[in-house]
Amino acid sequence: MMTVYTALWGKRHWQSTTLLPEPSYHEKIFIGGQGVPIFGLVAIPENAHSTIIGTYGITGELETEWFLRVLGRKAYAQGYAVVLFDWRAHGKTAELSPTLTSDGLYEGEDFVRIAAAVKAMGCPDKFWFTGYSLGGQLALWAVKVADEVIREHEDLGLEDSDIGGGMVICPSLDSERSLSYLVTKPFGRYLEAGIAQNLKKLAWRIHDAHPGSIDPEAIERANSIWGFDNELVIKRLGFPSVEAYYQASSALQILPQISKPTLILYAADDPLFDPSIIPELEEACDRNPAIDLLLTQYGGHVGYLSSKECQRQVNDSDPWWAWNRVLQWLEEKRIG
Repeated sequence: MMTVYTALWGKRHWQSTTLLPEPSYHEKIFIGGQGVPIFGLVAIPENAHSTIIGTYGITGELETEWFLRVLGRKAYAQGYAVVLFDWRAHGKTAELSPTLTSDGLYEGEDFVRIAAAVKAMGCPDKFWFTGYSLGGQLALWAVKVADEVIREHEDLGLEDSDIGGGMVICPSLDSERSLSYLVTKPFGRYLEAGIAQNLKKLAWRIHDAHPGSIDPEAIERANSIWGFDNELVIKRLGFPSVEAYYQASSALQILPQISKPTLILYAADDPLFDPSIIPELEEACDRNPAIDLLLTQYGGHVGYLSSKECQRQVNDSDPWWAWNRVLQWLEEKRIG
């Protein structure tokens, strides 16, 4: 209920929940890994002290991803430069390139290259990577590969010390297990079917923008999330199966390799993810002092809509509990 209510209520009312103005964003086309063009928005407040770079989940685009725009308003008001981008195969990035998704395998480098580009534009370090749902998985990959990308590409103009870390909300951690779990329940099958239809629309959009880049018959066959990856993604990435692709891109397996401060906000009642992942998530975070896990009993999938009473209890000015915890944690890291 939290998942559905937040999505429906937030879409209609998010702008009335805050008096903070929309930042004056400037459009920018970045060059990500493998030369892929990435569309983004950049806003730099006066006396900015650090920079947040973020994207959204499995489907969407900047124009409609209101939850990400909430972060933009709140972070900008607190003195952060804000960089939001359409990740591969999404929004205006899909109009620029037919490159499909890789669930973090290449998007991690995109984050780092965007950080290098906005540093040259005047955005201050440290750079913090964020995302939610599948975008959270991408951000975790970015934190993991940042040092490697910087060492291999000295011409980027970045230092390892420029990278602050990451903050993710309800990140996808194990796609194979969670997709198998999702379709075992009526509500899950409904959600999966809706996401699959949006992925199909995404594929047709790329097909129309880049004639000949995608086989229309393959798009017709892609009637599930697994089917989308099977028909359109894995061959381009060189994987023999969807299972091998999901195993390679899983964020759960990279948690031990994260060395920058990282906050993971995760709800035990998230309806999209297999609950059997939680003990492994807790163990991985317990073993890695760089990761702070905020595991809540409730919250749903990217829900966390707080009541007036809850707002009073935690001294929040709006109902966006998850972003408030993210920014609170970030402020502690920045000042500390």
